[in-house]
Amino acid sequence: MFESTRQIGNRRMAILIDGDNAQPSLIEKILSEASKYGTTTVRRNYGDWTTSNMGGWKDTLQTYAIQPIQQFRYTIGKNATDSAMIIDAMDLLYSGTVDAFCLVSSDSDYTRLATRIREKGFFVMGIGQKKTPRAFVNACDVFVYTENLVPKKVEKKRVARRKGTSSVKEPEQEPEPQLPDPTKLLKQAFDNAVQEDGWAFLGTLGHHLRQLDPGFDARTYGFSQLSSLIRGFPKLFEIREVKSDDGNSSIYVKVKE
Repeated sequence: MFESTRQIGNRRMAILIDGDNAQPSLIEKILSEASKYGTTTVRRNYGDWTTSNMGGWKDTLQTYAIQPIQQFRYTIGKNATDSAMIIDAMDLLYSGTVDAFCLVSSDSDYTRLATRIREKGFFVMGIGQKKTPRAFVNACDVFVYTENLVPKKVEKKRVARRKGTSSVKEPEQEPEPQLPDPTKLLKQAFDNAVQEDGWAFLGTLGHHLRQLDPGFDARTYGFSQLSSLIRGFPKLFEIREVKSDDGNSSIYVKVKE
């Protein structure tokens, strides 16, 4: 996030949740993540509340002041929730009550909705799983993967076997998926953000990263912040911190030759 506090505070956001396609256990973290980009004045959760699969949401509605929107499934195999959520989003778009949207779903059916919201000049944020189609991710200004909202599991250390005791063969652990290399994307963003002196302001660099990939997140690579991610590649990048008279610091980045 690389926007001014005033700009974010003035942004009124509607958070629309596809209850059939989102995880109720993550609602607190989802709302917290959305609050980084605006004040959520509208909170709605769509689904057929007569079905058992929506039961997990019922305990969270009152706690987090989320309005349930009932949508019956008129035909088996057809998802009427998508249509109801899209219609409500368009009504809100022209109501003048909000100027930003957060769409919580991993469904590609919302790609055109996100595109239409952006065409209107509104900020649109997406939150969904990593399986979310790339088209939906790129249609948003910012997209946050729910996997990055869950604390990483710490692997248990293996206990050394003592002599004379019977050893139990431990099950083989599945290898962790290899993370993509972020350096190519970082260099592309740097080329767009670099100034005449060869340095790029970190905030501008982060802005161009979001332009290149709305789903970019330092947490995907195991770092809490962009600056920490860049510091993880000391052979490629150089960092300079400049302190102003008021005590605040500005971070600049440079690619090493």
